[in-house]
Amino acid sequence: MLYHVLAVGDVVGESGLAHLRRHLRSLKQWKDITFTVVNGENVSGVGLTADQAEDIFSAGADVITLGNHTFNRPQIAELLEESPYLLRPANYTSRAPGRGYGVYDCGRVQIAVMNLIGRCDLDFHADNPFTVADGLLRGERPTFTLVDFHAEATSEKLAMGYYLDGRVSALWGTHTHVPTADEQVLDKGTGYITDLGMTGPVRSVLGIRPEQSIELFLGGLPGRYQVAPGACKLQGAVFTLDSDTGLCTAVERIDLR
Repeated sequence: MLYHVLAVGDVVGESGLAHLRRHLRSLKQWKDITFTVVNGENVSGVGLTADQAEDIFSAGADVITLGNHTFNRPQIAELLEESPYLLRPANYTSRAPGRGYGVYDCGRVQIAVMNLIGRCDLDFHADNPFTVADGLLRGERPTFTLVDFHAEATSEKLAMGYYLDGRVSALWGTHTHVPTADEQVLDKGTGYITDLGMTGPVRSVLGIRPEQSIELFLGGLPGRYQVAPGACKLQGAVFTLDSDTGLCTAVERIDLR
């Protein structure tokens, strides 16, 4: 039997969150989605509050993943400990609150979600994501396993895709906020895309006001990042998964404006 899983790229700012609230449930109905994973680490610009997390769940997300801005809003720590549906990278130090892996009962199928952070140009003293993934994949397997790999380097994301090919159902990249055109089913059956893109302002530099980003590259002091105004987009991908094999049959990019 085929199931459709939706992965939504990093939600940026309150405007991105409002766009998600407006469109996620209708998108899920349109694409016959069984399970939805949303990366929420940029709703506060940098970080996520508990109230914003609840808004993402209310919009229709089943699981929220995070990344390098997980603890920019330290008040999220309590919710990370309490909620099995809010994940931070599994390869963070064991002293960090929360979890990076969960298994969720969806009736006829069980779906695992793994959240990892890359180490190329992201210096968070994280453990090796490749070996952490190996450890999490030991033991009994659920029907499907999904991986949000929050990483800077496309090479690291691609390497992880090939490393886990055939061992996970789908792997997508987040963090760089620009969608890639390499959606595919890898040779051993894992659905893959290097980056989902983002859910936030269309006319922006990764969600931020362009003039702020320009000032930074000119050597100035841009100050606290401000989310750009204007119309938003919702970007992500739909993975079609086969419950008989636990693997992927198709990947479709999403760009909803």
